[in-house]
Amino acid sequence: MTAAVRDLLADLDRRLADSELAPSLKRDYSLAGHTTYRVGGPARLFVTVDDRAELATLASIVARSSTGGGPPPVLVVGRGSNLLVADRGFDGLAIALGGGLTEFEIDGTTVTASGGALLPVLARASVDAGLTGFEWAVGVPGTAGGAVRMNAGGHGADMSESLVEAVVVDLHRGDAAVRDAGRLDLGYRSSSIAMHQVVASVKLQLRYGDRQSSRAELAEIVQWRRANQPGGRNAGSVFTNPEHDAAGALIEAAGAKGLRIGTAEVSPKHANFIQSDEGGRAADVVEVMSEVRRRVKAELGVDLAVETRLVGFEPWELP
Repeated sequence: MTAAVRDLLADLDRRLADSELAPSLKRDYSLAGHTTYRVGGPARLFVTVDDRAELATLASIVARSSTGGGPPPVLVVGRGSNLLVADRGFDGLAIALGGGLTEFEIDGTTVTASGGALLPVLARASVDAGLTGFEWAVGVPGTAGGAVRMNAGGHGADMSESLVEAVVVDLHRGDAAVRDAGRLDLGYRSSSIAMHQVVASVKLQLRYGDRQSSRAELAEIVQWRRANQPGGRNAGSVFTNPEHDAAGALIEAAGAKGLRIGTAEVSPKHANFIQSDEGGRAADVVEVMSEVRRRVKAELGVDLAVETRLVGFEPWELP
């Protein structure tokens, strides 16, 4: 950590300690429990915001700390289902969304959800309300905000198909703006949402459907995932699927299924998943990623792209 970043974080620490957010402020706080890999080091600063007012306060504080020395490093942590934090941790401010930012409401065919609302909960609630178009999300263990950030999807659908708009809070500028879905550059597992931006809420447009058939679809998706994807300590698909191909099939064809390095291995159940042992190391996970990518490139000539967000690693450590 450079002296400039250290000074920025010290200033941010003082401002947070003097604010209404002080009770939730933690220092050198482990992020392992906030990721589905259950590995990784601490965040220098960690704070939980419970509602839009607290989020606005946080944005104002971070923006004021950004003057002069540049913006402090920030990381928004949802369910951590697509996140790997380095063992050394994250030299910055990590932010979690608390209870008041997990709520949602359904009005006709419109679903308005806070950024921390859980996708499986939204999927089931929308079906119970007689709506269709969001069943796919029952198998994605993330939040609404995280789903916008990466345009999450599965089973032939993704967020872009139902997203109308999102309220995005920019921590560096200290402001919030409503952004239409068309302005978010939603692509395959990507968007224009930056690390210093928080998706505070989303608006989805669904359509009326048949509850019975939708509930059957939910059950089918859950059953398929249990049969074809591993549980335990992983972050879902590690690599994006190349056009007209599947990353898992390529990894298996390259002979990397079951590959183990230290406390991490390519899942024997699905080759595009990496499992981490209890008490494992993030360094082992990222090393497995690197070796898988190397083998697929060498054997098949395909350069796989990492889907997982990698935080706190040095450039030479990245796959």
